[in-house]
Amino acid sequence: MSSYATGIHSEAICDRCGQRFKYLDLKKEWTGFKVCPECYEPKAPQLYPLPALTEPQALYEPRPDVRATMSVLVGQTVFPPPDNLSTQGITSVGTVTVITT
Repeated sequence: MSSYATGIHSEAICDRCGQRFKYLDLKKEWTGFKVCPECYEPKAPQLYPLPALTEPQALYEPRPDVRATMSVLVGQTVFPPPDNLSTQGITSVGTVTVITT
């Protein structure tokens, strides 16, 4: 296995500005360039790929439909009050019955 020199006394040229710096002061960018600390630019977040999103296909343990009667009281008062003070609606799924008194 071969080993490399430490580069303590070496100098290198910045790939961006062309100035001479100590070899150990240069940083390698995401572009592959070796640049000085002043020229170093981190990779922009827009360049990272978006995570793949998947949509779920079905519900986990779905509940079956249940037929149940539902009663909803709808009422309002108006000024001046009319002869009937409230309006009541009784409904079930698919039909609507309105009874006024």
